[in-house]
Amino acid sequence: MGRGAISAGVKDPYDVLGIERSASAAEVKSAFRKLAAKHHPDKNPGDPGATQRFKELNAAFQILKDPKKRALYDRFGQAGVREGGGAGPFGSGACRSI
Repeated sequence: MGRGAISAGVKDPYDVLGIERSASAAEVKSAFRKLAAKHHPDKNPGDPGATQRFKELNAAFQILKDPKKRALYDRFGQAGVREGGGAGPFGSGACRSI
């Protein structure tokens, strides 16, 4: 299906949601809702890993629900959607004055 882990500790959002790269926006939303309900910490009070799984699901959904973030992820991988990553692996491309 997906590419697996992009780097240590960072998972491919397509794998996290269990969907193909060609999934529609509706399929992304449906997969997220189904898995979020299943892994929500409130539904798994005795499972210490439920919170982490829920966070991974939410992070994956945040990338794939936004067409711009999804396109950046598809093109540049995790580097394209990292905080401060801007438009690609080298930031926004804006020059800063010194």
